[in-house]
Amino acid sequence: MAESWATLGVDLHLEPTGTAGLRRGLTDALRDAVRTGRLAPGTRLPSSRSLAADLGIARNTVADAYADLVAEGWLTARQGSGTRVAERAVARPAGTAPRRRAPQRPVHNLIPGTPDLAAFPRAEWLRAARRALTAAPSEALGYGDPRGRPELRAALAGYLARARGVRADPEAVVICSGITHALRILATVLHHRGAGTVFVESYGLVQHRTLLTEAGCVTRPLPYDARGTDTGGLTDATAAADAGAVLLTPAHQFPMGTVLHRDRRAAAVDWARRTGGLVLEDDYDGEFRYDRQPVGALQGLDPDHVVYLGTASKSLAPGLRLGWMVLPPALVEECAAAKGHTDVCGVLDQLTLAEFLTSGAYDRQVRSARLRYRRRRDALVAAVAARPPEAPRIEVTGIAAGLHAVLRLPPGTERTVVQAAVWQGLALHGLSAFRHEHATTEPLDAVVVGYGTPAEHAWAGALRALCRALP
Repeated sequence: MAESWATLGVDLHLEPTGTAGLRRGLTDALRDAVRTGRLAPGTRLPSSRSLAADLGIARNTVADAYADLVAEGWLTARQGSGTRVAERAVARPAGTAPRRRAPQRPVHNLIPGTPDLAAFPRAEWLRAARRALTAAPSEALGYGDPRGRPELRAALAGYLARARGVRADPEAVVICSGITHALRILATVLHHRGAGTVFVESYGLVQHRTLLTEAGCVTRPLPYDARGTDTGGLTDATAAADAGAVLLTPAHQFPMGTVLHRDRRAAAVDWARRTGGLVLEDDYDGEFRYDRQPVGALQGLDPDHVVYLGTASKSLAPGLRLGWMVLPPALVEECAAAKGHTDVCGVLDQLTLAEFLTSGAYDRQVRSARLRYRRRRDALVAAVAARPPEAPRIEVTGIAAGLHAVLRLPPGTERTVVQAAVWQGLALHGLSAFRHEHATTEPLDAVVVGYGTPAEHAWAGALRALCRALP
């Protein structure tokens, strides 16, 4: 009776060599694979018939090699369980340096940018995936339109118009894997258009600035004050002469948390109209508003000059790798062509998100998350306010929206607090980590506390550790 596939074991890459015959060469090759750790202890080897067929040699040669290695203690053979690599310590290959002990991982992660992954709606997502896959036409599994699946582009156009005030035509929506992917696409287009400068905010993500720099653009920081980023700097003729775009987080400045003043919103759009430049609007956590009415997207003021960027990273999970751009019509073909070289968006997840949006599951998830994060934010504010009266005053700002808060510290204490956080088992960033190296805005001592990442049961412990790290 032929052996079943379940008993054939693993595939092996072996090259029996030597002049002493095939049996000796095979025995040496197997012994070397076990000794060096290529075959881990407990690994089940192929049957003698299967390995003989793979190597094109006689079955008895393999059986004899196995028997030799069993006698030497390298392999074990038991009736019914096949031939396996013996459990034993594997010697480190000569010349290999000892492995360094990995640094101790933080107990709590308070770095902003990630939601509570334990709260991902697995059951709802699975149901949506089944419905989407069942309804999907066969052609959906092909290469398709580089802009993304039409089902998702249509669902996003409707949702963004309703929830964020975006003027979106499905034909102008391009699916990407997140904000970073979107910026990489846009940087490619800007470079091809000869744009030498991209204005950015004084505080923001270093990764975004680095990406633009690597694409050949110079990033120039705009001043920042209580009314948000000062877009008046865009009107400076010398500064804006070769500017192709300005990157803003107008609804909730990252990381400071302010809303861009309406006059400055208008100034950014006026600059784009006058110069033919682009406003790149990063609406990274547009759904999470707590103490005020939602601030509409800047894109609604001028869809022909504003690129709207959004993502499911905060509302669902960054691991989905799903984001979107709502583009001016004149940019769609260029961006779709640029995306074609870096397309990493899975079709099945696109179809699932489309179903998630149209079924109402996305709205339910956002409302549930909004309540959960608001409770965490309130607990953070209360814990800081409850510090002893003699403790230095710490102001909690940027808390009307989003998944993080800024704790403004006494002058000269930021580095000390970040170091103390390490000793408390916290991953925590100081505000200086987000500051542009050429920013002219007066530096502030502060830490940026992301309250979205810890699991629900861990938030209280993270909060106590944070308070112990504060001056």
